[in-house]
Amino acid sequence: MRVVDVGGGTGFTTLGIVKHVDAKNVTILDQSPHQLAKATQKEALKECKIIEGDAEDLPFPTDYADRYISAGSIEYWPDPQRGIKEAYRVLKIGGKACIIGPVYPTFWLSRFFADMWMLFPKEDEYIEWFQKAGFKDVELKRIGPKWYRGARRHGLIMGCSVTGVKPFSGDSPLQLGPKAEDVEKPVNPFVFFLRFLLGAMAATYFVLVPIYMWLKDQIVPKGMPI
Repeated sequence: MRVVDVGGGTGFTTLGIVKHVDAKNVTILDQSPHQLAKATQKEALKECKIIEGDAEDLPFPTDYADRYISAGSIEYWPDPQRGIKEAYRVLKIGGKACIIGPVYPTFWLSRFFADMWMLFPKEDEYIEWFQKAGFKDVELKRIGPKWYRGARRHGLIMGCSVTGVKPFSGDSPLQLGPKAEDVEKPVNPFVFFLRFLLGAMAATYFVLVPIYMWLKDQIVPKGMPI
């Protein structure tokens, strides 16, 4: 079975994959050479193929892989629909894609920091992206820590996994225009500093939230949503 781990970074998810699939048949792809350098140092991943690449423009031929997985990466993609379209293209007929990511929170302060920081898709958006790309049998499952009680108030302490099956060989039926990213436009230093400050605040917030939720789980009687 040939597997691609897209946005695999340090190989955290790949360590689980190689427990079930021969490492020689697994490819880790990420844009960051620094992250990938850490993956190369892990003994269990020594036989994996490790390459730099873009999730929205994968360097694999069409109908290449049996399984596609991307965990904790979609929230950084400029165009998630394009990335999921690529997932469809590189899979063989009958191949399955699995994307794991955060979901948009419901608590107002969490929503504020989510909007300031990075992409937090809604569950319906995940399903729509998969279906538009051409996937069939699309399923979404909510995931979270053991003490998560189902009240979707905050981001990053819960997420979802979305899977879909490629029904036909070839490229995705979805037609998109050429990829366009404005990387030449100069960055306003004030705007950059403001976004950096807000990003740092959001990161701190989403570190504190699971601590708060864990403490709340110890205090609130079992069976009550938190």
